[in-house]
Amino acid sequence: MTRVVLLGSSPGPDTAPTGLRLAALPGNPTVVERLRSQVLTMDPRPATIETGDVAAALRALAEVADAATENLFIIPENSVIHDELIYQINRTKRGALVLVAKEPRQEAADEAAGQMTGEQELTETVPIDEADPEIGMSRVEGLPVRVRIGKSRVVSIGTATHKVTRPNAVLLGPMQISTRNAPVLAETCRELADMADTFGESDDLVQLIAFGLVRRGVSVGIRGRRDLFFRRVSTQEEANEAGTEMSGMNEDRARLNHAVKGADGFFTTYFVSTYSRFIARWAARRGLTPNQVTLISIALGIAAAACFATGDRPGMIAGGVLIYFAFVFDCVDGQVARYARKFGVLGAWLDATFDRFKEYVVFAGLSIGWVVSGNSDDIWILALAAIGLQSVRHLLDFSFGISNRRSKAPAQLPTLPLTAADDRDLRRALVARKEERKQGIRGLLKMWSKAGKYRAVHWARKMIVFPIGERFAAIAITAALFDARITFLTLVIWGTVAATYTLTGRLMRSLA
Repeated sequence: MTRVVLLGSSPGPDTAPTGLRLAALPGNPTVVERLRSQVLTMDPRPATIETGDVAAALRALAEVADAATENLFIIPENSVIHDELIYQINRTKRGALVLVAKEPRQEAADEAAGQMTGEQELTETVPIDEADPEIGMSRVEGLPVRVRIGKSRVVSIGTATHKVTRPNAVLLGPMQISTRNAPVLAETCRELADMADTFGESDDLVQLIAFGLVRRGVSVGIRGRRDLFFRRVSTQEEANEAGTEMSGMNEDRARLNHAVKGADGFFTTYFVSTYSRFIARWAARRGLTPNQVTLISIALGIAAAACFATGDRPGMIAGGVLIYFAFVFDCVDGQVARYARKFGVLGAWLDATFDRFKEYVVFAGLSIGWVVSGNSDDIWILALAAIGLQSVRHLLDFSFGISNRRSKAPAQLPTLPLTAADDRDLRRALVARKEERKQGIRGLLKMWSKAGKYRAVHWARKMIVFPIGERFAAIAITAALFDARITFLTLVIWGTVAATYTLTGRLMRSLA
């Protein structure tokens, strides 16, 4: 469960009227009625905080955070938002996450306006490391641009009286804060409440909360709306526009796209997920559960092994086709779970366990087929080597993941007093931290990580670890075109390279 906090009217000039109706949506609900119905699945009794008095609102939020035993989801009451976007923000594994909108690039805005002032030209040519902090005065969607974001997190935030270096974004409203950061949130809100008289009328409560968290060293992650909808509304005209725009967007297609894992390998991305998501939607709409799809995948894997066991060319080709579709349905079961939001411990266990079962039963089928074709039974040595190598790799993967989660504390970011007038000291500390992390093993890992921005390097890194998609593809192709011996040699050689690469990386990360 998640503790939901609904924020009333913002402290700025705009209010959050409760009577605005979304006429373009079924049932003609009010903005608040719709939002409350959306969050009831997370929290049947969401906390509501009136925000007309900033200090009182911050203290009330501190009390909610003190009592929280689960993650907190904070959202303004005047929000019009897709269900899928709420779900995705709520599912984050980060300590804190906020929805953002970037300010349009200055060059594009000036080009559209057809002019650029001398002061603007000077601002754009000064490197950010030399730029002076400022009070952001421009606005995006009615919110003051007083946030500096990087690629994955909020770097710095200002207020009407706290300057920030080169602001480039706004925090739209929805914010997820993990249980471990709830005590920090409570303490920060109380300190912010004590200095409420230093904030301006234009300051937004969500940005104030994030301002305090960032200065306390909490890593606040960011995400954009992408193909989903969010907007705050304060007039009926804005509500009408929001309802019309949102109803014109295909939320189901976005939900389906997000059912596909974003970190899949090359083969899975280009040869399976391009169409498997549609199989997943078809299965989900007909009531098939992820576990039932897993059983289909297992059955196809066993059938592939039986075909391989014949040892003849038609059987090998049929086995290659069947093992490919066994993998397709192995992807579909997870996509059904994410699309239909049907998760369970049994399903996760079945998926992980029977992935190995399918591989190993196929190894047995290939070996039997090789022997019945009149070849030497030495093939069993290669089969056992492939099984042993794969078992060791998975043992290392699971053990490293568990130990990493238990022993690795979240990275502590530099802090800055809430009373500091600007973010100069914070940015200097961040630069020093960045330089320190460039040294030694950390520097090598950082450099290798940055190389991933090149597409060829990105996919090479994905493929070298020999993920399950590439393994099943290697089995299907080599078995259909060659023979079992070539298949096992491919698995052992590629698997050894993958194990060496992975183990080297794990050792380096352990020592960094």
